[in-house]
Amino acid sequence: MISDLQKPIASGFGQKTEPSEILRGISLDGKTIIVTGGYSGIGLETTRALKNAGARVIIPAKRVDVAINQLDGIVDKKDIAEMDLGDLNSVQKFVDSFNEQNITLDILINNAGIMACPETRINQIWESQFAINQIGHFLLTNGLMDSMKKSEDSRLVSLSSSAHSISGIIWDDIHFKSNPYDKWVAYGQSKTASSLLAIEFNRRMKDHGGKGFAVHPGGIITPLQRHLQNEEMVAFGWTNEDGSLSDFAQKHFKTPTQGASTSLWCATSPMLNEIDGVFCENCNVAERKANLDESMLRYFGVADWAIDTDEADKLWDKTEVMLSQ
Repeated sequence: MISDLQKPIASGFGQKTEPSEILRGISLDGKTIIVTGGYSGIGLETTRALKNAGARVIIPAKRVDVAINQLDGIVDKKDIAEMDLGDLNSVQKFVDSFNEQNITLDILINNAGIMACPETRINQIWESQFAINQIGHFLLTNGLMDSMKKSEDSRLVSLSSSAHSISGIIWDDIHFKSNPYDKWVAYGQSKTASSLLAIEFNRRMKDHGGKGFAVHPGGIITPLQRHLQNEEMVAFGWTNEDGSLSDFAQKHFKTPTQGASTSLWCATSPMLNEIDGVFCENCNVAERKANLDESMLRYFGVADWAIDTDEADKLWDKTEVMLSQ
C-alpha cells in the first residue's frame, strides 16, 4: 500500500534551500540527536546546523580520530563514539552504551553509507552495500527505538538516493549469490532498503509519537563518490572530461550545505507534524514517479517499491532473519 500523503506540499523551500532557512525560528534546545556519518560531507553540515540550533548531537564514527578532527569546535569530544556499521558487534556496543545512559533520543539521522564500491562481503555472506546501508542501520535503529519512545515526537530520517530507482529489493538474491554482482544495482537496492526502513519504522512507532522519513538529499559531490573514476561520472553526465562539473550538474547539483537541508527539514519542520511515512526531496514531499514526466524519472520522484508498506514490513522481517542466522 502507498500512503495518500506521498505528494508535494507548499513547503516554500526548494532545491537550493540552505540549512539556515530550514532552521530559522526553530530551537532544538534540550533535544538529543544521533547522526551517523555526521563528520563528513553532508553529514558534517547536518551536524553543524543541528548544533547551531541548540541540539546535543552524538556522532557514532568508524574513524574516531578523523571525526574528532573534523568536528573540532562543533561537537564535544565526549559525544563522538566509536561505531562501524560493517561490524555488528560494534553497532550493538554503541546501542547498549547509549541505552544504558537512559537518554531520550529525539531524532536519529541515518546519514552514513557507501556507494558503488567493488564487491566485498560482510561476515563472508552479506553484500557490503546492503550490509552497511541497511543491516547496520537496521540494527542501530531497532536497538534505539525504546529510547526514541521516551520522546513525545521522535523522528527517524533515513537517507536514500535517486538511485533507488535502479532496483527494488531483489528478494530471491539480495546478496548476489546467484547473479553476477553489479555495483549500481546493489547500491540501488540498498537505497530502496533505506527508504523502506523509514516507512516501516513509521508504522511501528506511530502509537508512540514517532515518525519516519526517507530522504533523497540530491546530487552532491562528496567523499561518497570515492569509488568512481571521472570517466564514469562523465558517462553519467555529472562531469566534463577535465573533471569540472557538467552544465547539468551545475544546474541540478547542490553544495554540501544544501544537501543537508532536506534531512534537516524532515528532522525538524513543524510542516510535517501531520505528515509521516513519506519519501522527501528538495525540502518537500516527493512526487511519485508514476505522476512525473518521463524525462525526470531518473533523478526525481520516488518509485512505488521504495514506499510500499507491504515491502517495508517484509524487509524488516527479512533483515531480522538475517541477523538471527
